[in-house]
Amino acid sequence: MTKIAVLTSGGDSQGMNSAIRSVVRTGLSNGYEMVGIKRGFKGLITGDVIPLGTKEVSDILYRGGTFLQSARSEEFKTKEGQEKALKTINEHAIDYVVVIGGDGSYKGAQALKKLGVKTYGLPGTIDNDIPLTDYTIGFDTTLNVVTDAIGNLRDTMSSHERVSVIEAMGRNCGDIALQAGIASGVDAILIPEIEPDLEKIAKELKEGFERGKSHSIVVVAEGAGKASDISEQLASLSGLDTRPTVLGHIQRGGTPSAFDRVFTSRLGHRVIELVQADTHGVAIGMEQNTITHHTFEEIFNSQNTIDDKLYKIFHDLV
Repeated sequence: MTKIAVLTSGGDSQGMNSAIRSVVRTGLSNGYEMVGIKRGFKGLITGDVIPLGTKEVSDILYRGGTFLQSARSEEFKTKEGQEKALKTINEHAIDYVVVIGGDGSYKGAQALKKLGVKTYGLPGTIDNDIPLTDYTIGFDTTLNVVTDAIGNLRDTMSSHERVSVIEAMGRNCGDIALQAGIASGVDAILIPEIEPDLEKIAKELKEGFERGKSHSIVVVAEGAGKASDISEQLASLSGLDTRPTVLGHIQRGGTPSAFDRVFTSRLGHRVIELVQADTHGVAIGMEQNTITHHTFEEIFNSQNTIDDKLYKIFHDLV
């Protein structure tokens, strides 16, 4: 019987459990044996393999995180570590490996592919920074978490006539900050893709208070700077009472949104369709509401870019 393994790697994201569930249940429905690898590539090296049936993936659709757990493995980056992982795959007679994670996880899947393993990648990262897919697993949920947090902070900032500088995740990609900022009607957004003009922002914030505004909100993607530094600079330039807030890992938590649950269900189902077609060595995503796949080489040779139109929309709406 064909055996398919699933693992989650790198930072967790809401919807990983839903993706695991979809891969496993679709695989079982089509007569495949399903197993899970605990703690990502680290577990693949140590042989931490568990059977996955319908019971094991029950009641996880609506849970954040990953029940298979995740870990970063420096050892897997070495030739020796990859050979240990390959040994586990051969000893357990695993035919296909499904890797759910971000770009680092994709590099791991590609490394296994070069060793002759049939692999798949699912985009599990809240940052939305994987090329050739419009969305990544957990991004929509995180967007809602950040939007809610901004709304809560707005209440207290208004009470004290303050400027709130909120740091959102997004090391190299400003999608969380940009889209949450638009959804929240903030006053300024700082993202790593575009150099900010802090003097201009400070001037506009000050003019807003002079017109009678009771608060202002600035959202900063972590790749564009630290909230504490930006807050200090804006306070110095504007003379306004400015307070930083780092949302941190709360952005990774919470129940997956309906969108993420449906999205991951579609991704997992497509994995099994590709197994049936014996098409492998690919990453699966969604483009223009259609589930698509590209080779890992195509992914790494492409660049994730910010939506310039969306950035212009924000500035026209401020």
